[in-house]
Amino acid sequence: MIDNASDSLQTLEAILGYSFKDIALLEQALVHGSADKNCNERLEFLGDSVLGLVIAKTVYQNYPDLTEGAMSRMRSSLVKGKQLAIIAKSLKLSQFIRLGYGEKKSGGATKASTLADTLEAIVAAIFLDSDFNTTSAVVLKWYQPLWESVQQLIQKDAKSRLQEWLQAKKYTLPKYHLCGTYGHAHEATFEIECVVEGFDKTIKTIDSTRRGAEQQAAQQFIDWLIEQGEVIQ
Repeated sequence: MIDNASDSLQTLEAILGYSFKDIALLEQALVHGSADKNCNERLEFLGDSVLGLVIAKTVYQNYPDLTEGAMSRMRSSLVKGKQLAIIAKSLKLSQFIRLGYGEKKSGGATKASTLADTLEAIVAAIFLDSDFNTTSAVVLKWYQPLWESVQQLIQKDAKSRLQEWLQAKKYTLPKYHLCGTYGHAHEATFEIECVVEGFDKTIKTIDSTRRGAEQQAAQQFIDWLIEQGEVIQ
């Protein structure tokens, strides 16, 4: 932890790549709820939306061939708490967060949730201190090391990703059962069930094509595995 408050904020500004006109915004962004009632929670709320828009706009502009579903998955991968905590660690935010005594003693500054929340608050502080374009430029510099790996992840279709992960873990391959076809031939919808032996989980999805329903089912199974703590590459 850097002791002198003024020097600390100047150091953080240099790390962030942004100099504040109103330094009080940055100060508030660093205040955890355990330290003061006037904490960063409101900034965190705004920062979550600003960050989502920055990433959504960037994905839309830079990946014209991605489908809506693929764009959504890329955005989700980039703004989820785990990813934000990685960026926060690269910016050394744990050195600057203001915590209450108990939270500090329990190592709260290194908690992934605290780091992610603080990063979102800082995004809001930059946005309020400048404008959307400036905020985007700063944020995207933080994200630069992540783009290539996330792009490779998203471009691989969900069925392939699920199959490769299951094979690596020595599980049987997923089975996709057609549960039913609904509607007239020219506007039919397909209901698909995805099951994997060894997992107490069944996914059902509906789409206008059988392939689309299978891809959705595979993606939902991947999302469920990630919620259980699995790392899917």
